[in-house]
Amino acid sequence: QPPAFGFLFDVDGVLVRGSQPVPAARRAFQRLADGGGRLRVPVVFVTNAGNCLRSAKARELSQALGLQVSPEQVILSHSPLQLFSQFHQRYMLVAGQGPLEENAYNLGFKHVVTIEALRRAYPLLDMVDLTRRPKELPPPTTGFPTIEGVILFGEPVRWETSLQLITDVLLSNGNPGAELQDVPYPHLPILACNMDLLWMAEAKMPRFGHGTFLLCLESIYKKVTGRELKYEALIGKPSPVTYRYAQYLIQQQAEQQGWKAPIQRLYAVGDNPMSDIYGANLYNNYLKSARHKQVQAGLKRSPQAASAQAEVSLELRNDCNNSVESCESILVCTGVYRHQGDVARRAEARAEEAVFHGHRDFCFDPSLLEASHIVHDVDDAVQLAFKKENWS
Repeated sequence: QPPAFGFLFDVDGVLVRGSQPVPAARRAFQRLADGGGRLRVPVVFVTNAGNCLRSAKARELSQALGLQVSPEQVILSHSPLQLFSQFHQRYMLVAGQGPLEENAYNLGFKHVVTIEALRRAYPLLDMVDLTRRPKELPPPTTGFPTIEGVILFGEPVRWETSLQLITDVLLSNGNPGAELQDVPYPHLPILACNMDLLWMAEAKMPRFGHGTFLLCLESIYKKVTGRELKYEALIGKPSPVTYRYAQYLIQQQAEQQGWKAPIQRLYAVGDNPMSDIYGANLYNNYLKSARHKQVQAGLKRSPQAASAQAEVSLELRNDCNNSVESCESILVCTGVYRHQGDVARRAEARAEEAVFHGHRDFCFDPSLLEASHIVHDVDDAVQLAFKKENWS
């Protein structure tokens, strides 16, 4: 029978640890694929990684899982920026690492300025590293475009440089070579991708993620100006924008395969309660609230709450053809989350006792950190979903 469900798989800590595949990942995808290596169920890979191309992540996953993964099945933290066409014609400063310009152009942005290009144009701005300070006073910069917005793709390498130059751009309304006048507020629009405070690689302890960089930028801006840094949009997990985009790709896959049954249930498998589980549960609330007049689950009632998330709730309420009824969260124990003792006994994982690692603009609702199911690894997660779906 055609599947009425689909999978949203996190990558780091679920399928791989750094460059090493999780052993259960191949077993899971042997269950998901037929004898010819074609998936029998729609699958998307939803990662908060963003310092690479979708095609590169697809190749990496193909090698790790032993089957062909297409770029169209991969959602990076910044993939939903394709939808933000109102910014595509502006001069946007981009921060992060990897193929920043190529990613920005692939997403539809026409005018891209990197931190390095800005640093070269205004060499007196980057003053922390003594070895990079100019030996002589450079001539005045002319002809450099006014910055009209900022995209934070992911954690950069030289944090002090990016923190300084982004702050300069915000304080100067896009003209960082000018003298400081009255601080403009609201400041230029900021689109931020990936809010993960921590992520799991080969090290025994979690590593700093882009959420840590955002925390630094927010703190510096508030300390300097006395005002809150605001985001035009926060995307990547746990943002509902990302889950809505994932749902769209799942339904698109089902249509392309000729599966006639409408997709009714999503199973989101992750290792991080603060992004994967919180995000899946938040989106599940959106789905359940879609027919009600008010959707407030998980977002602060404040100007900081990204407007794009409100748009998701409106879209769901107005989408009469939306067949998806639920998004169940499945937490695995191979990454950030480590279960102590029997899986059936979850006293030590009480969300009320957890320190909230989520982003400032998402309220701390302990119930959203409680996974629908906790299993050992991704293979167990697939088996659990198959059993619930009565799927052979």
